[in-house]
Amino acid sequence: MANHLPQIDKLIEENLQNWKFGRLAKVDLAVLRIAVFELMFSDDPEKPDNAVSINEALELAKKFGSKESAQFINGVLDSIAKKVEP
Repeated sequence: MANHLPQIDKLIEENLQNWKFGRLAKVDLAVLRIAVFELMFSDDPEKPDNAVSINEALELAKKFGSKESAQFINGVLDSIAKKVEP
């Protein structure tokens, strides 16, 4: 994942609406990075489809983030998923 971090961060930043990358909560950023990696770069033959990956990210956000984290992350990941779907 570390090899792709600049690409992942750029994609996240491009899909933030009315928000600055530097202001992201650390938990939200970590969840977004993991999810974007899975959406874009995972070569796991049993990789789940994008909806499942996003749902897993939302569960992490609900458990470890703020009250607003899941909704925020859902919006960002939905925007990204539409751009990376085949």
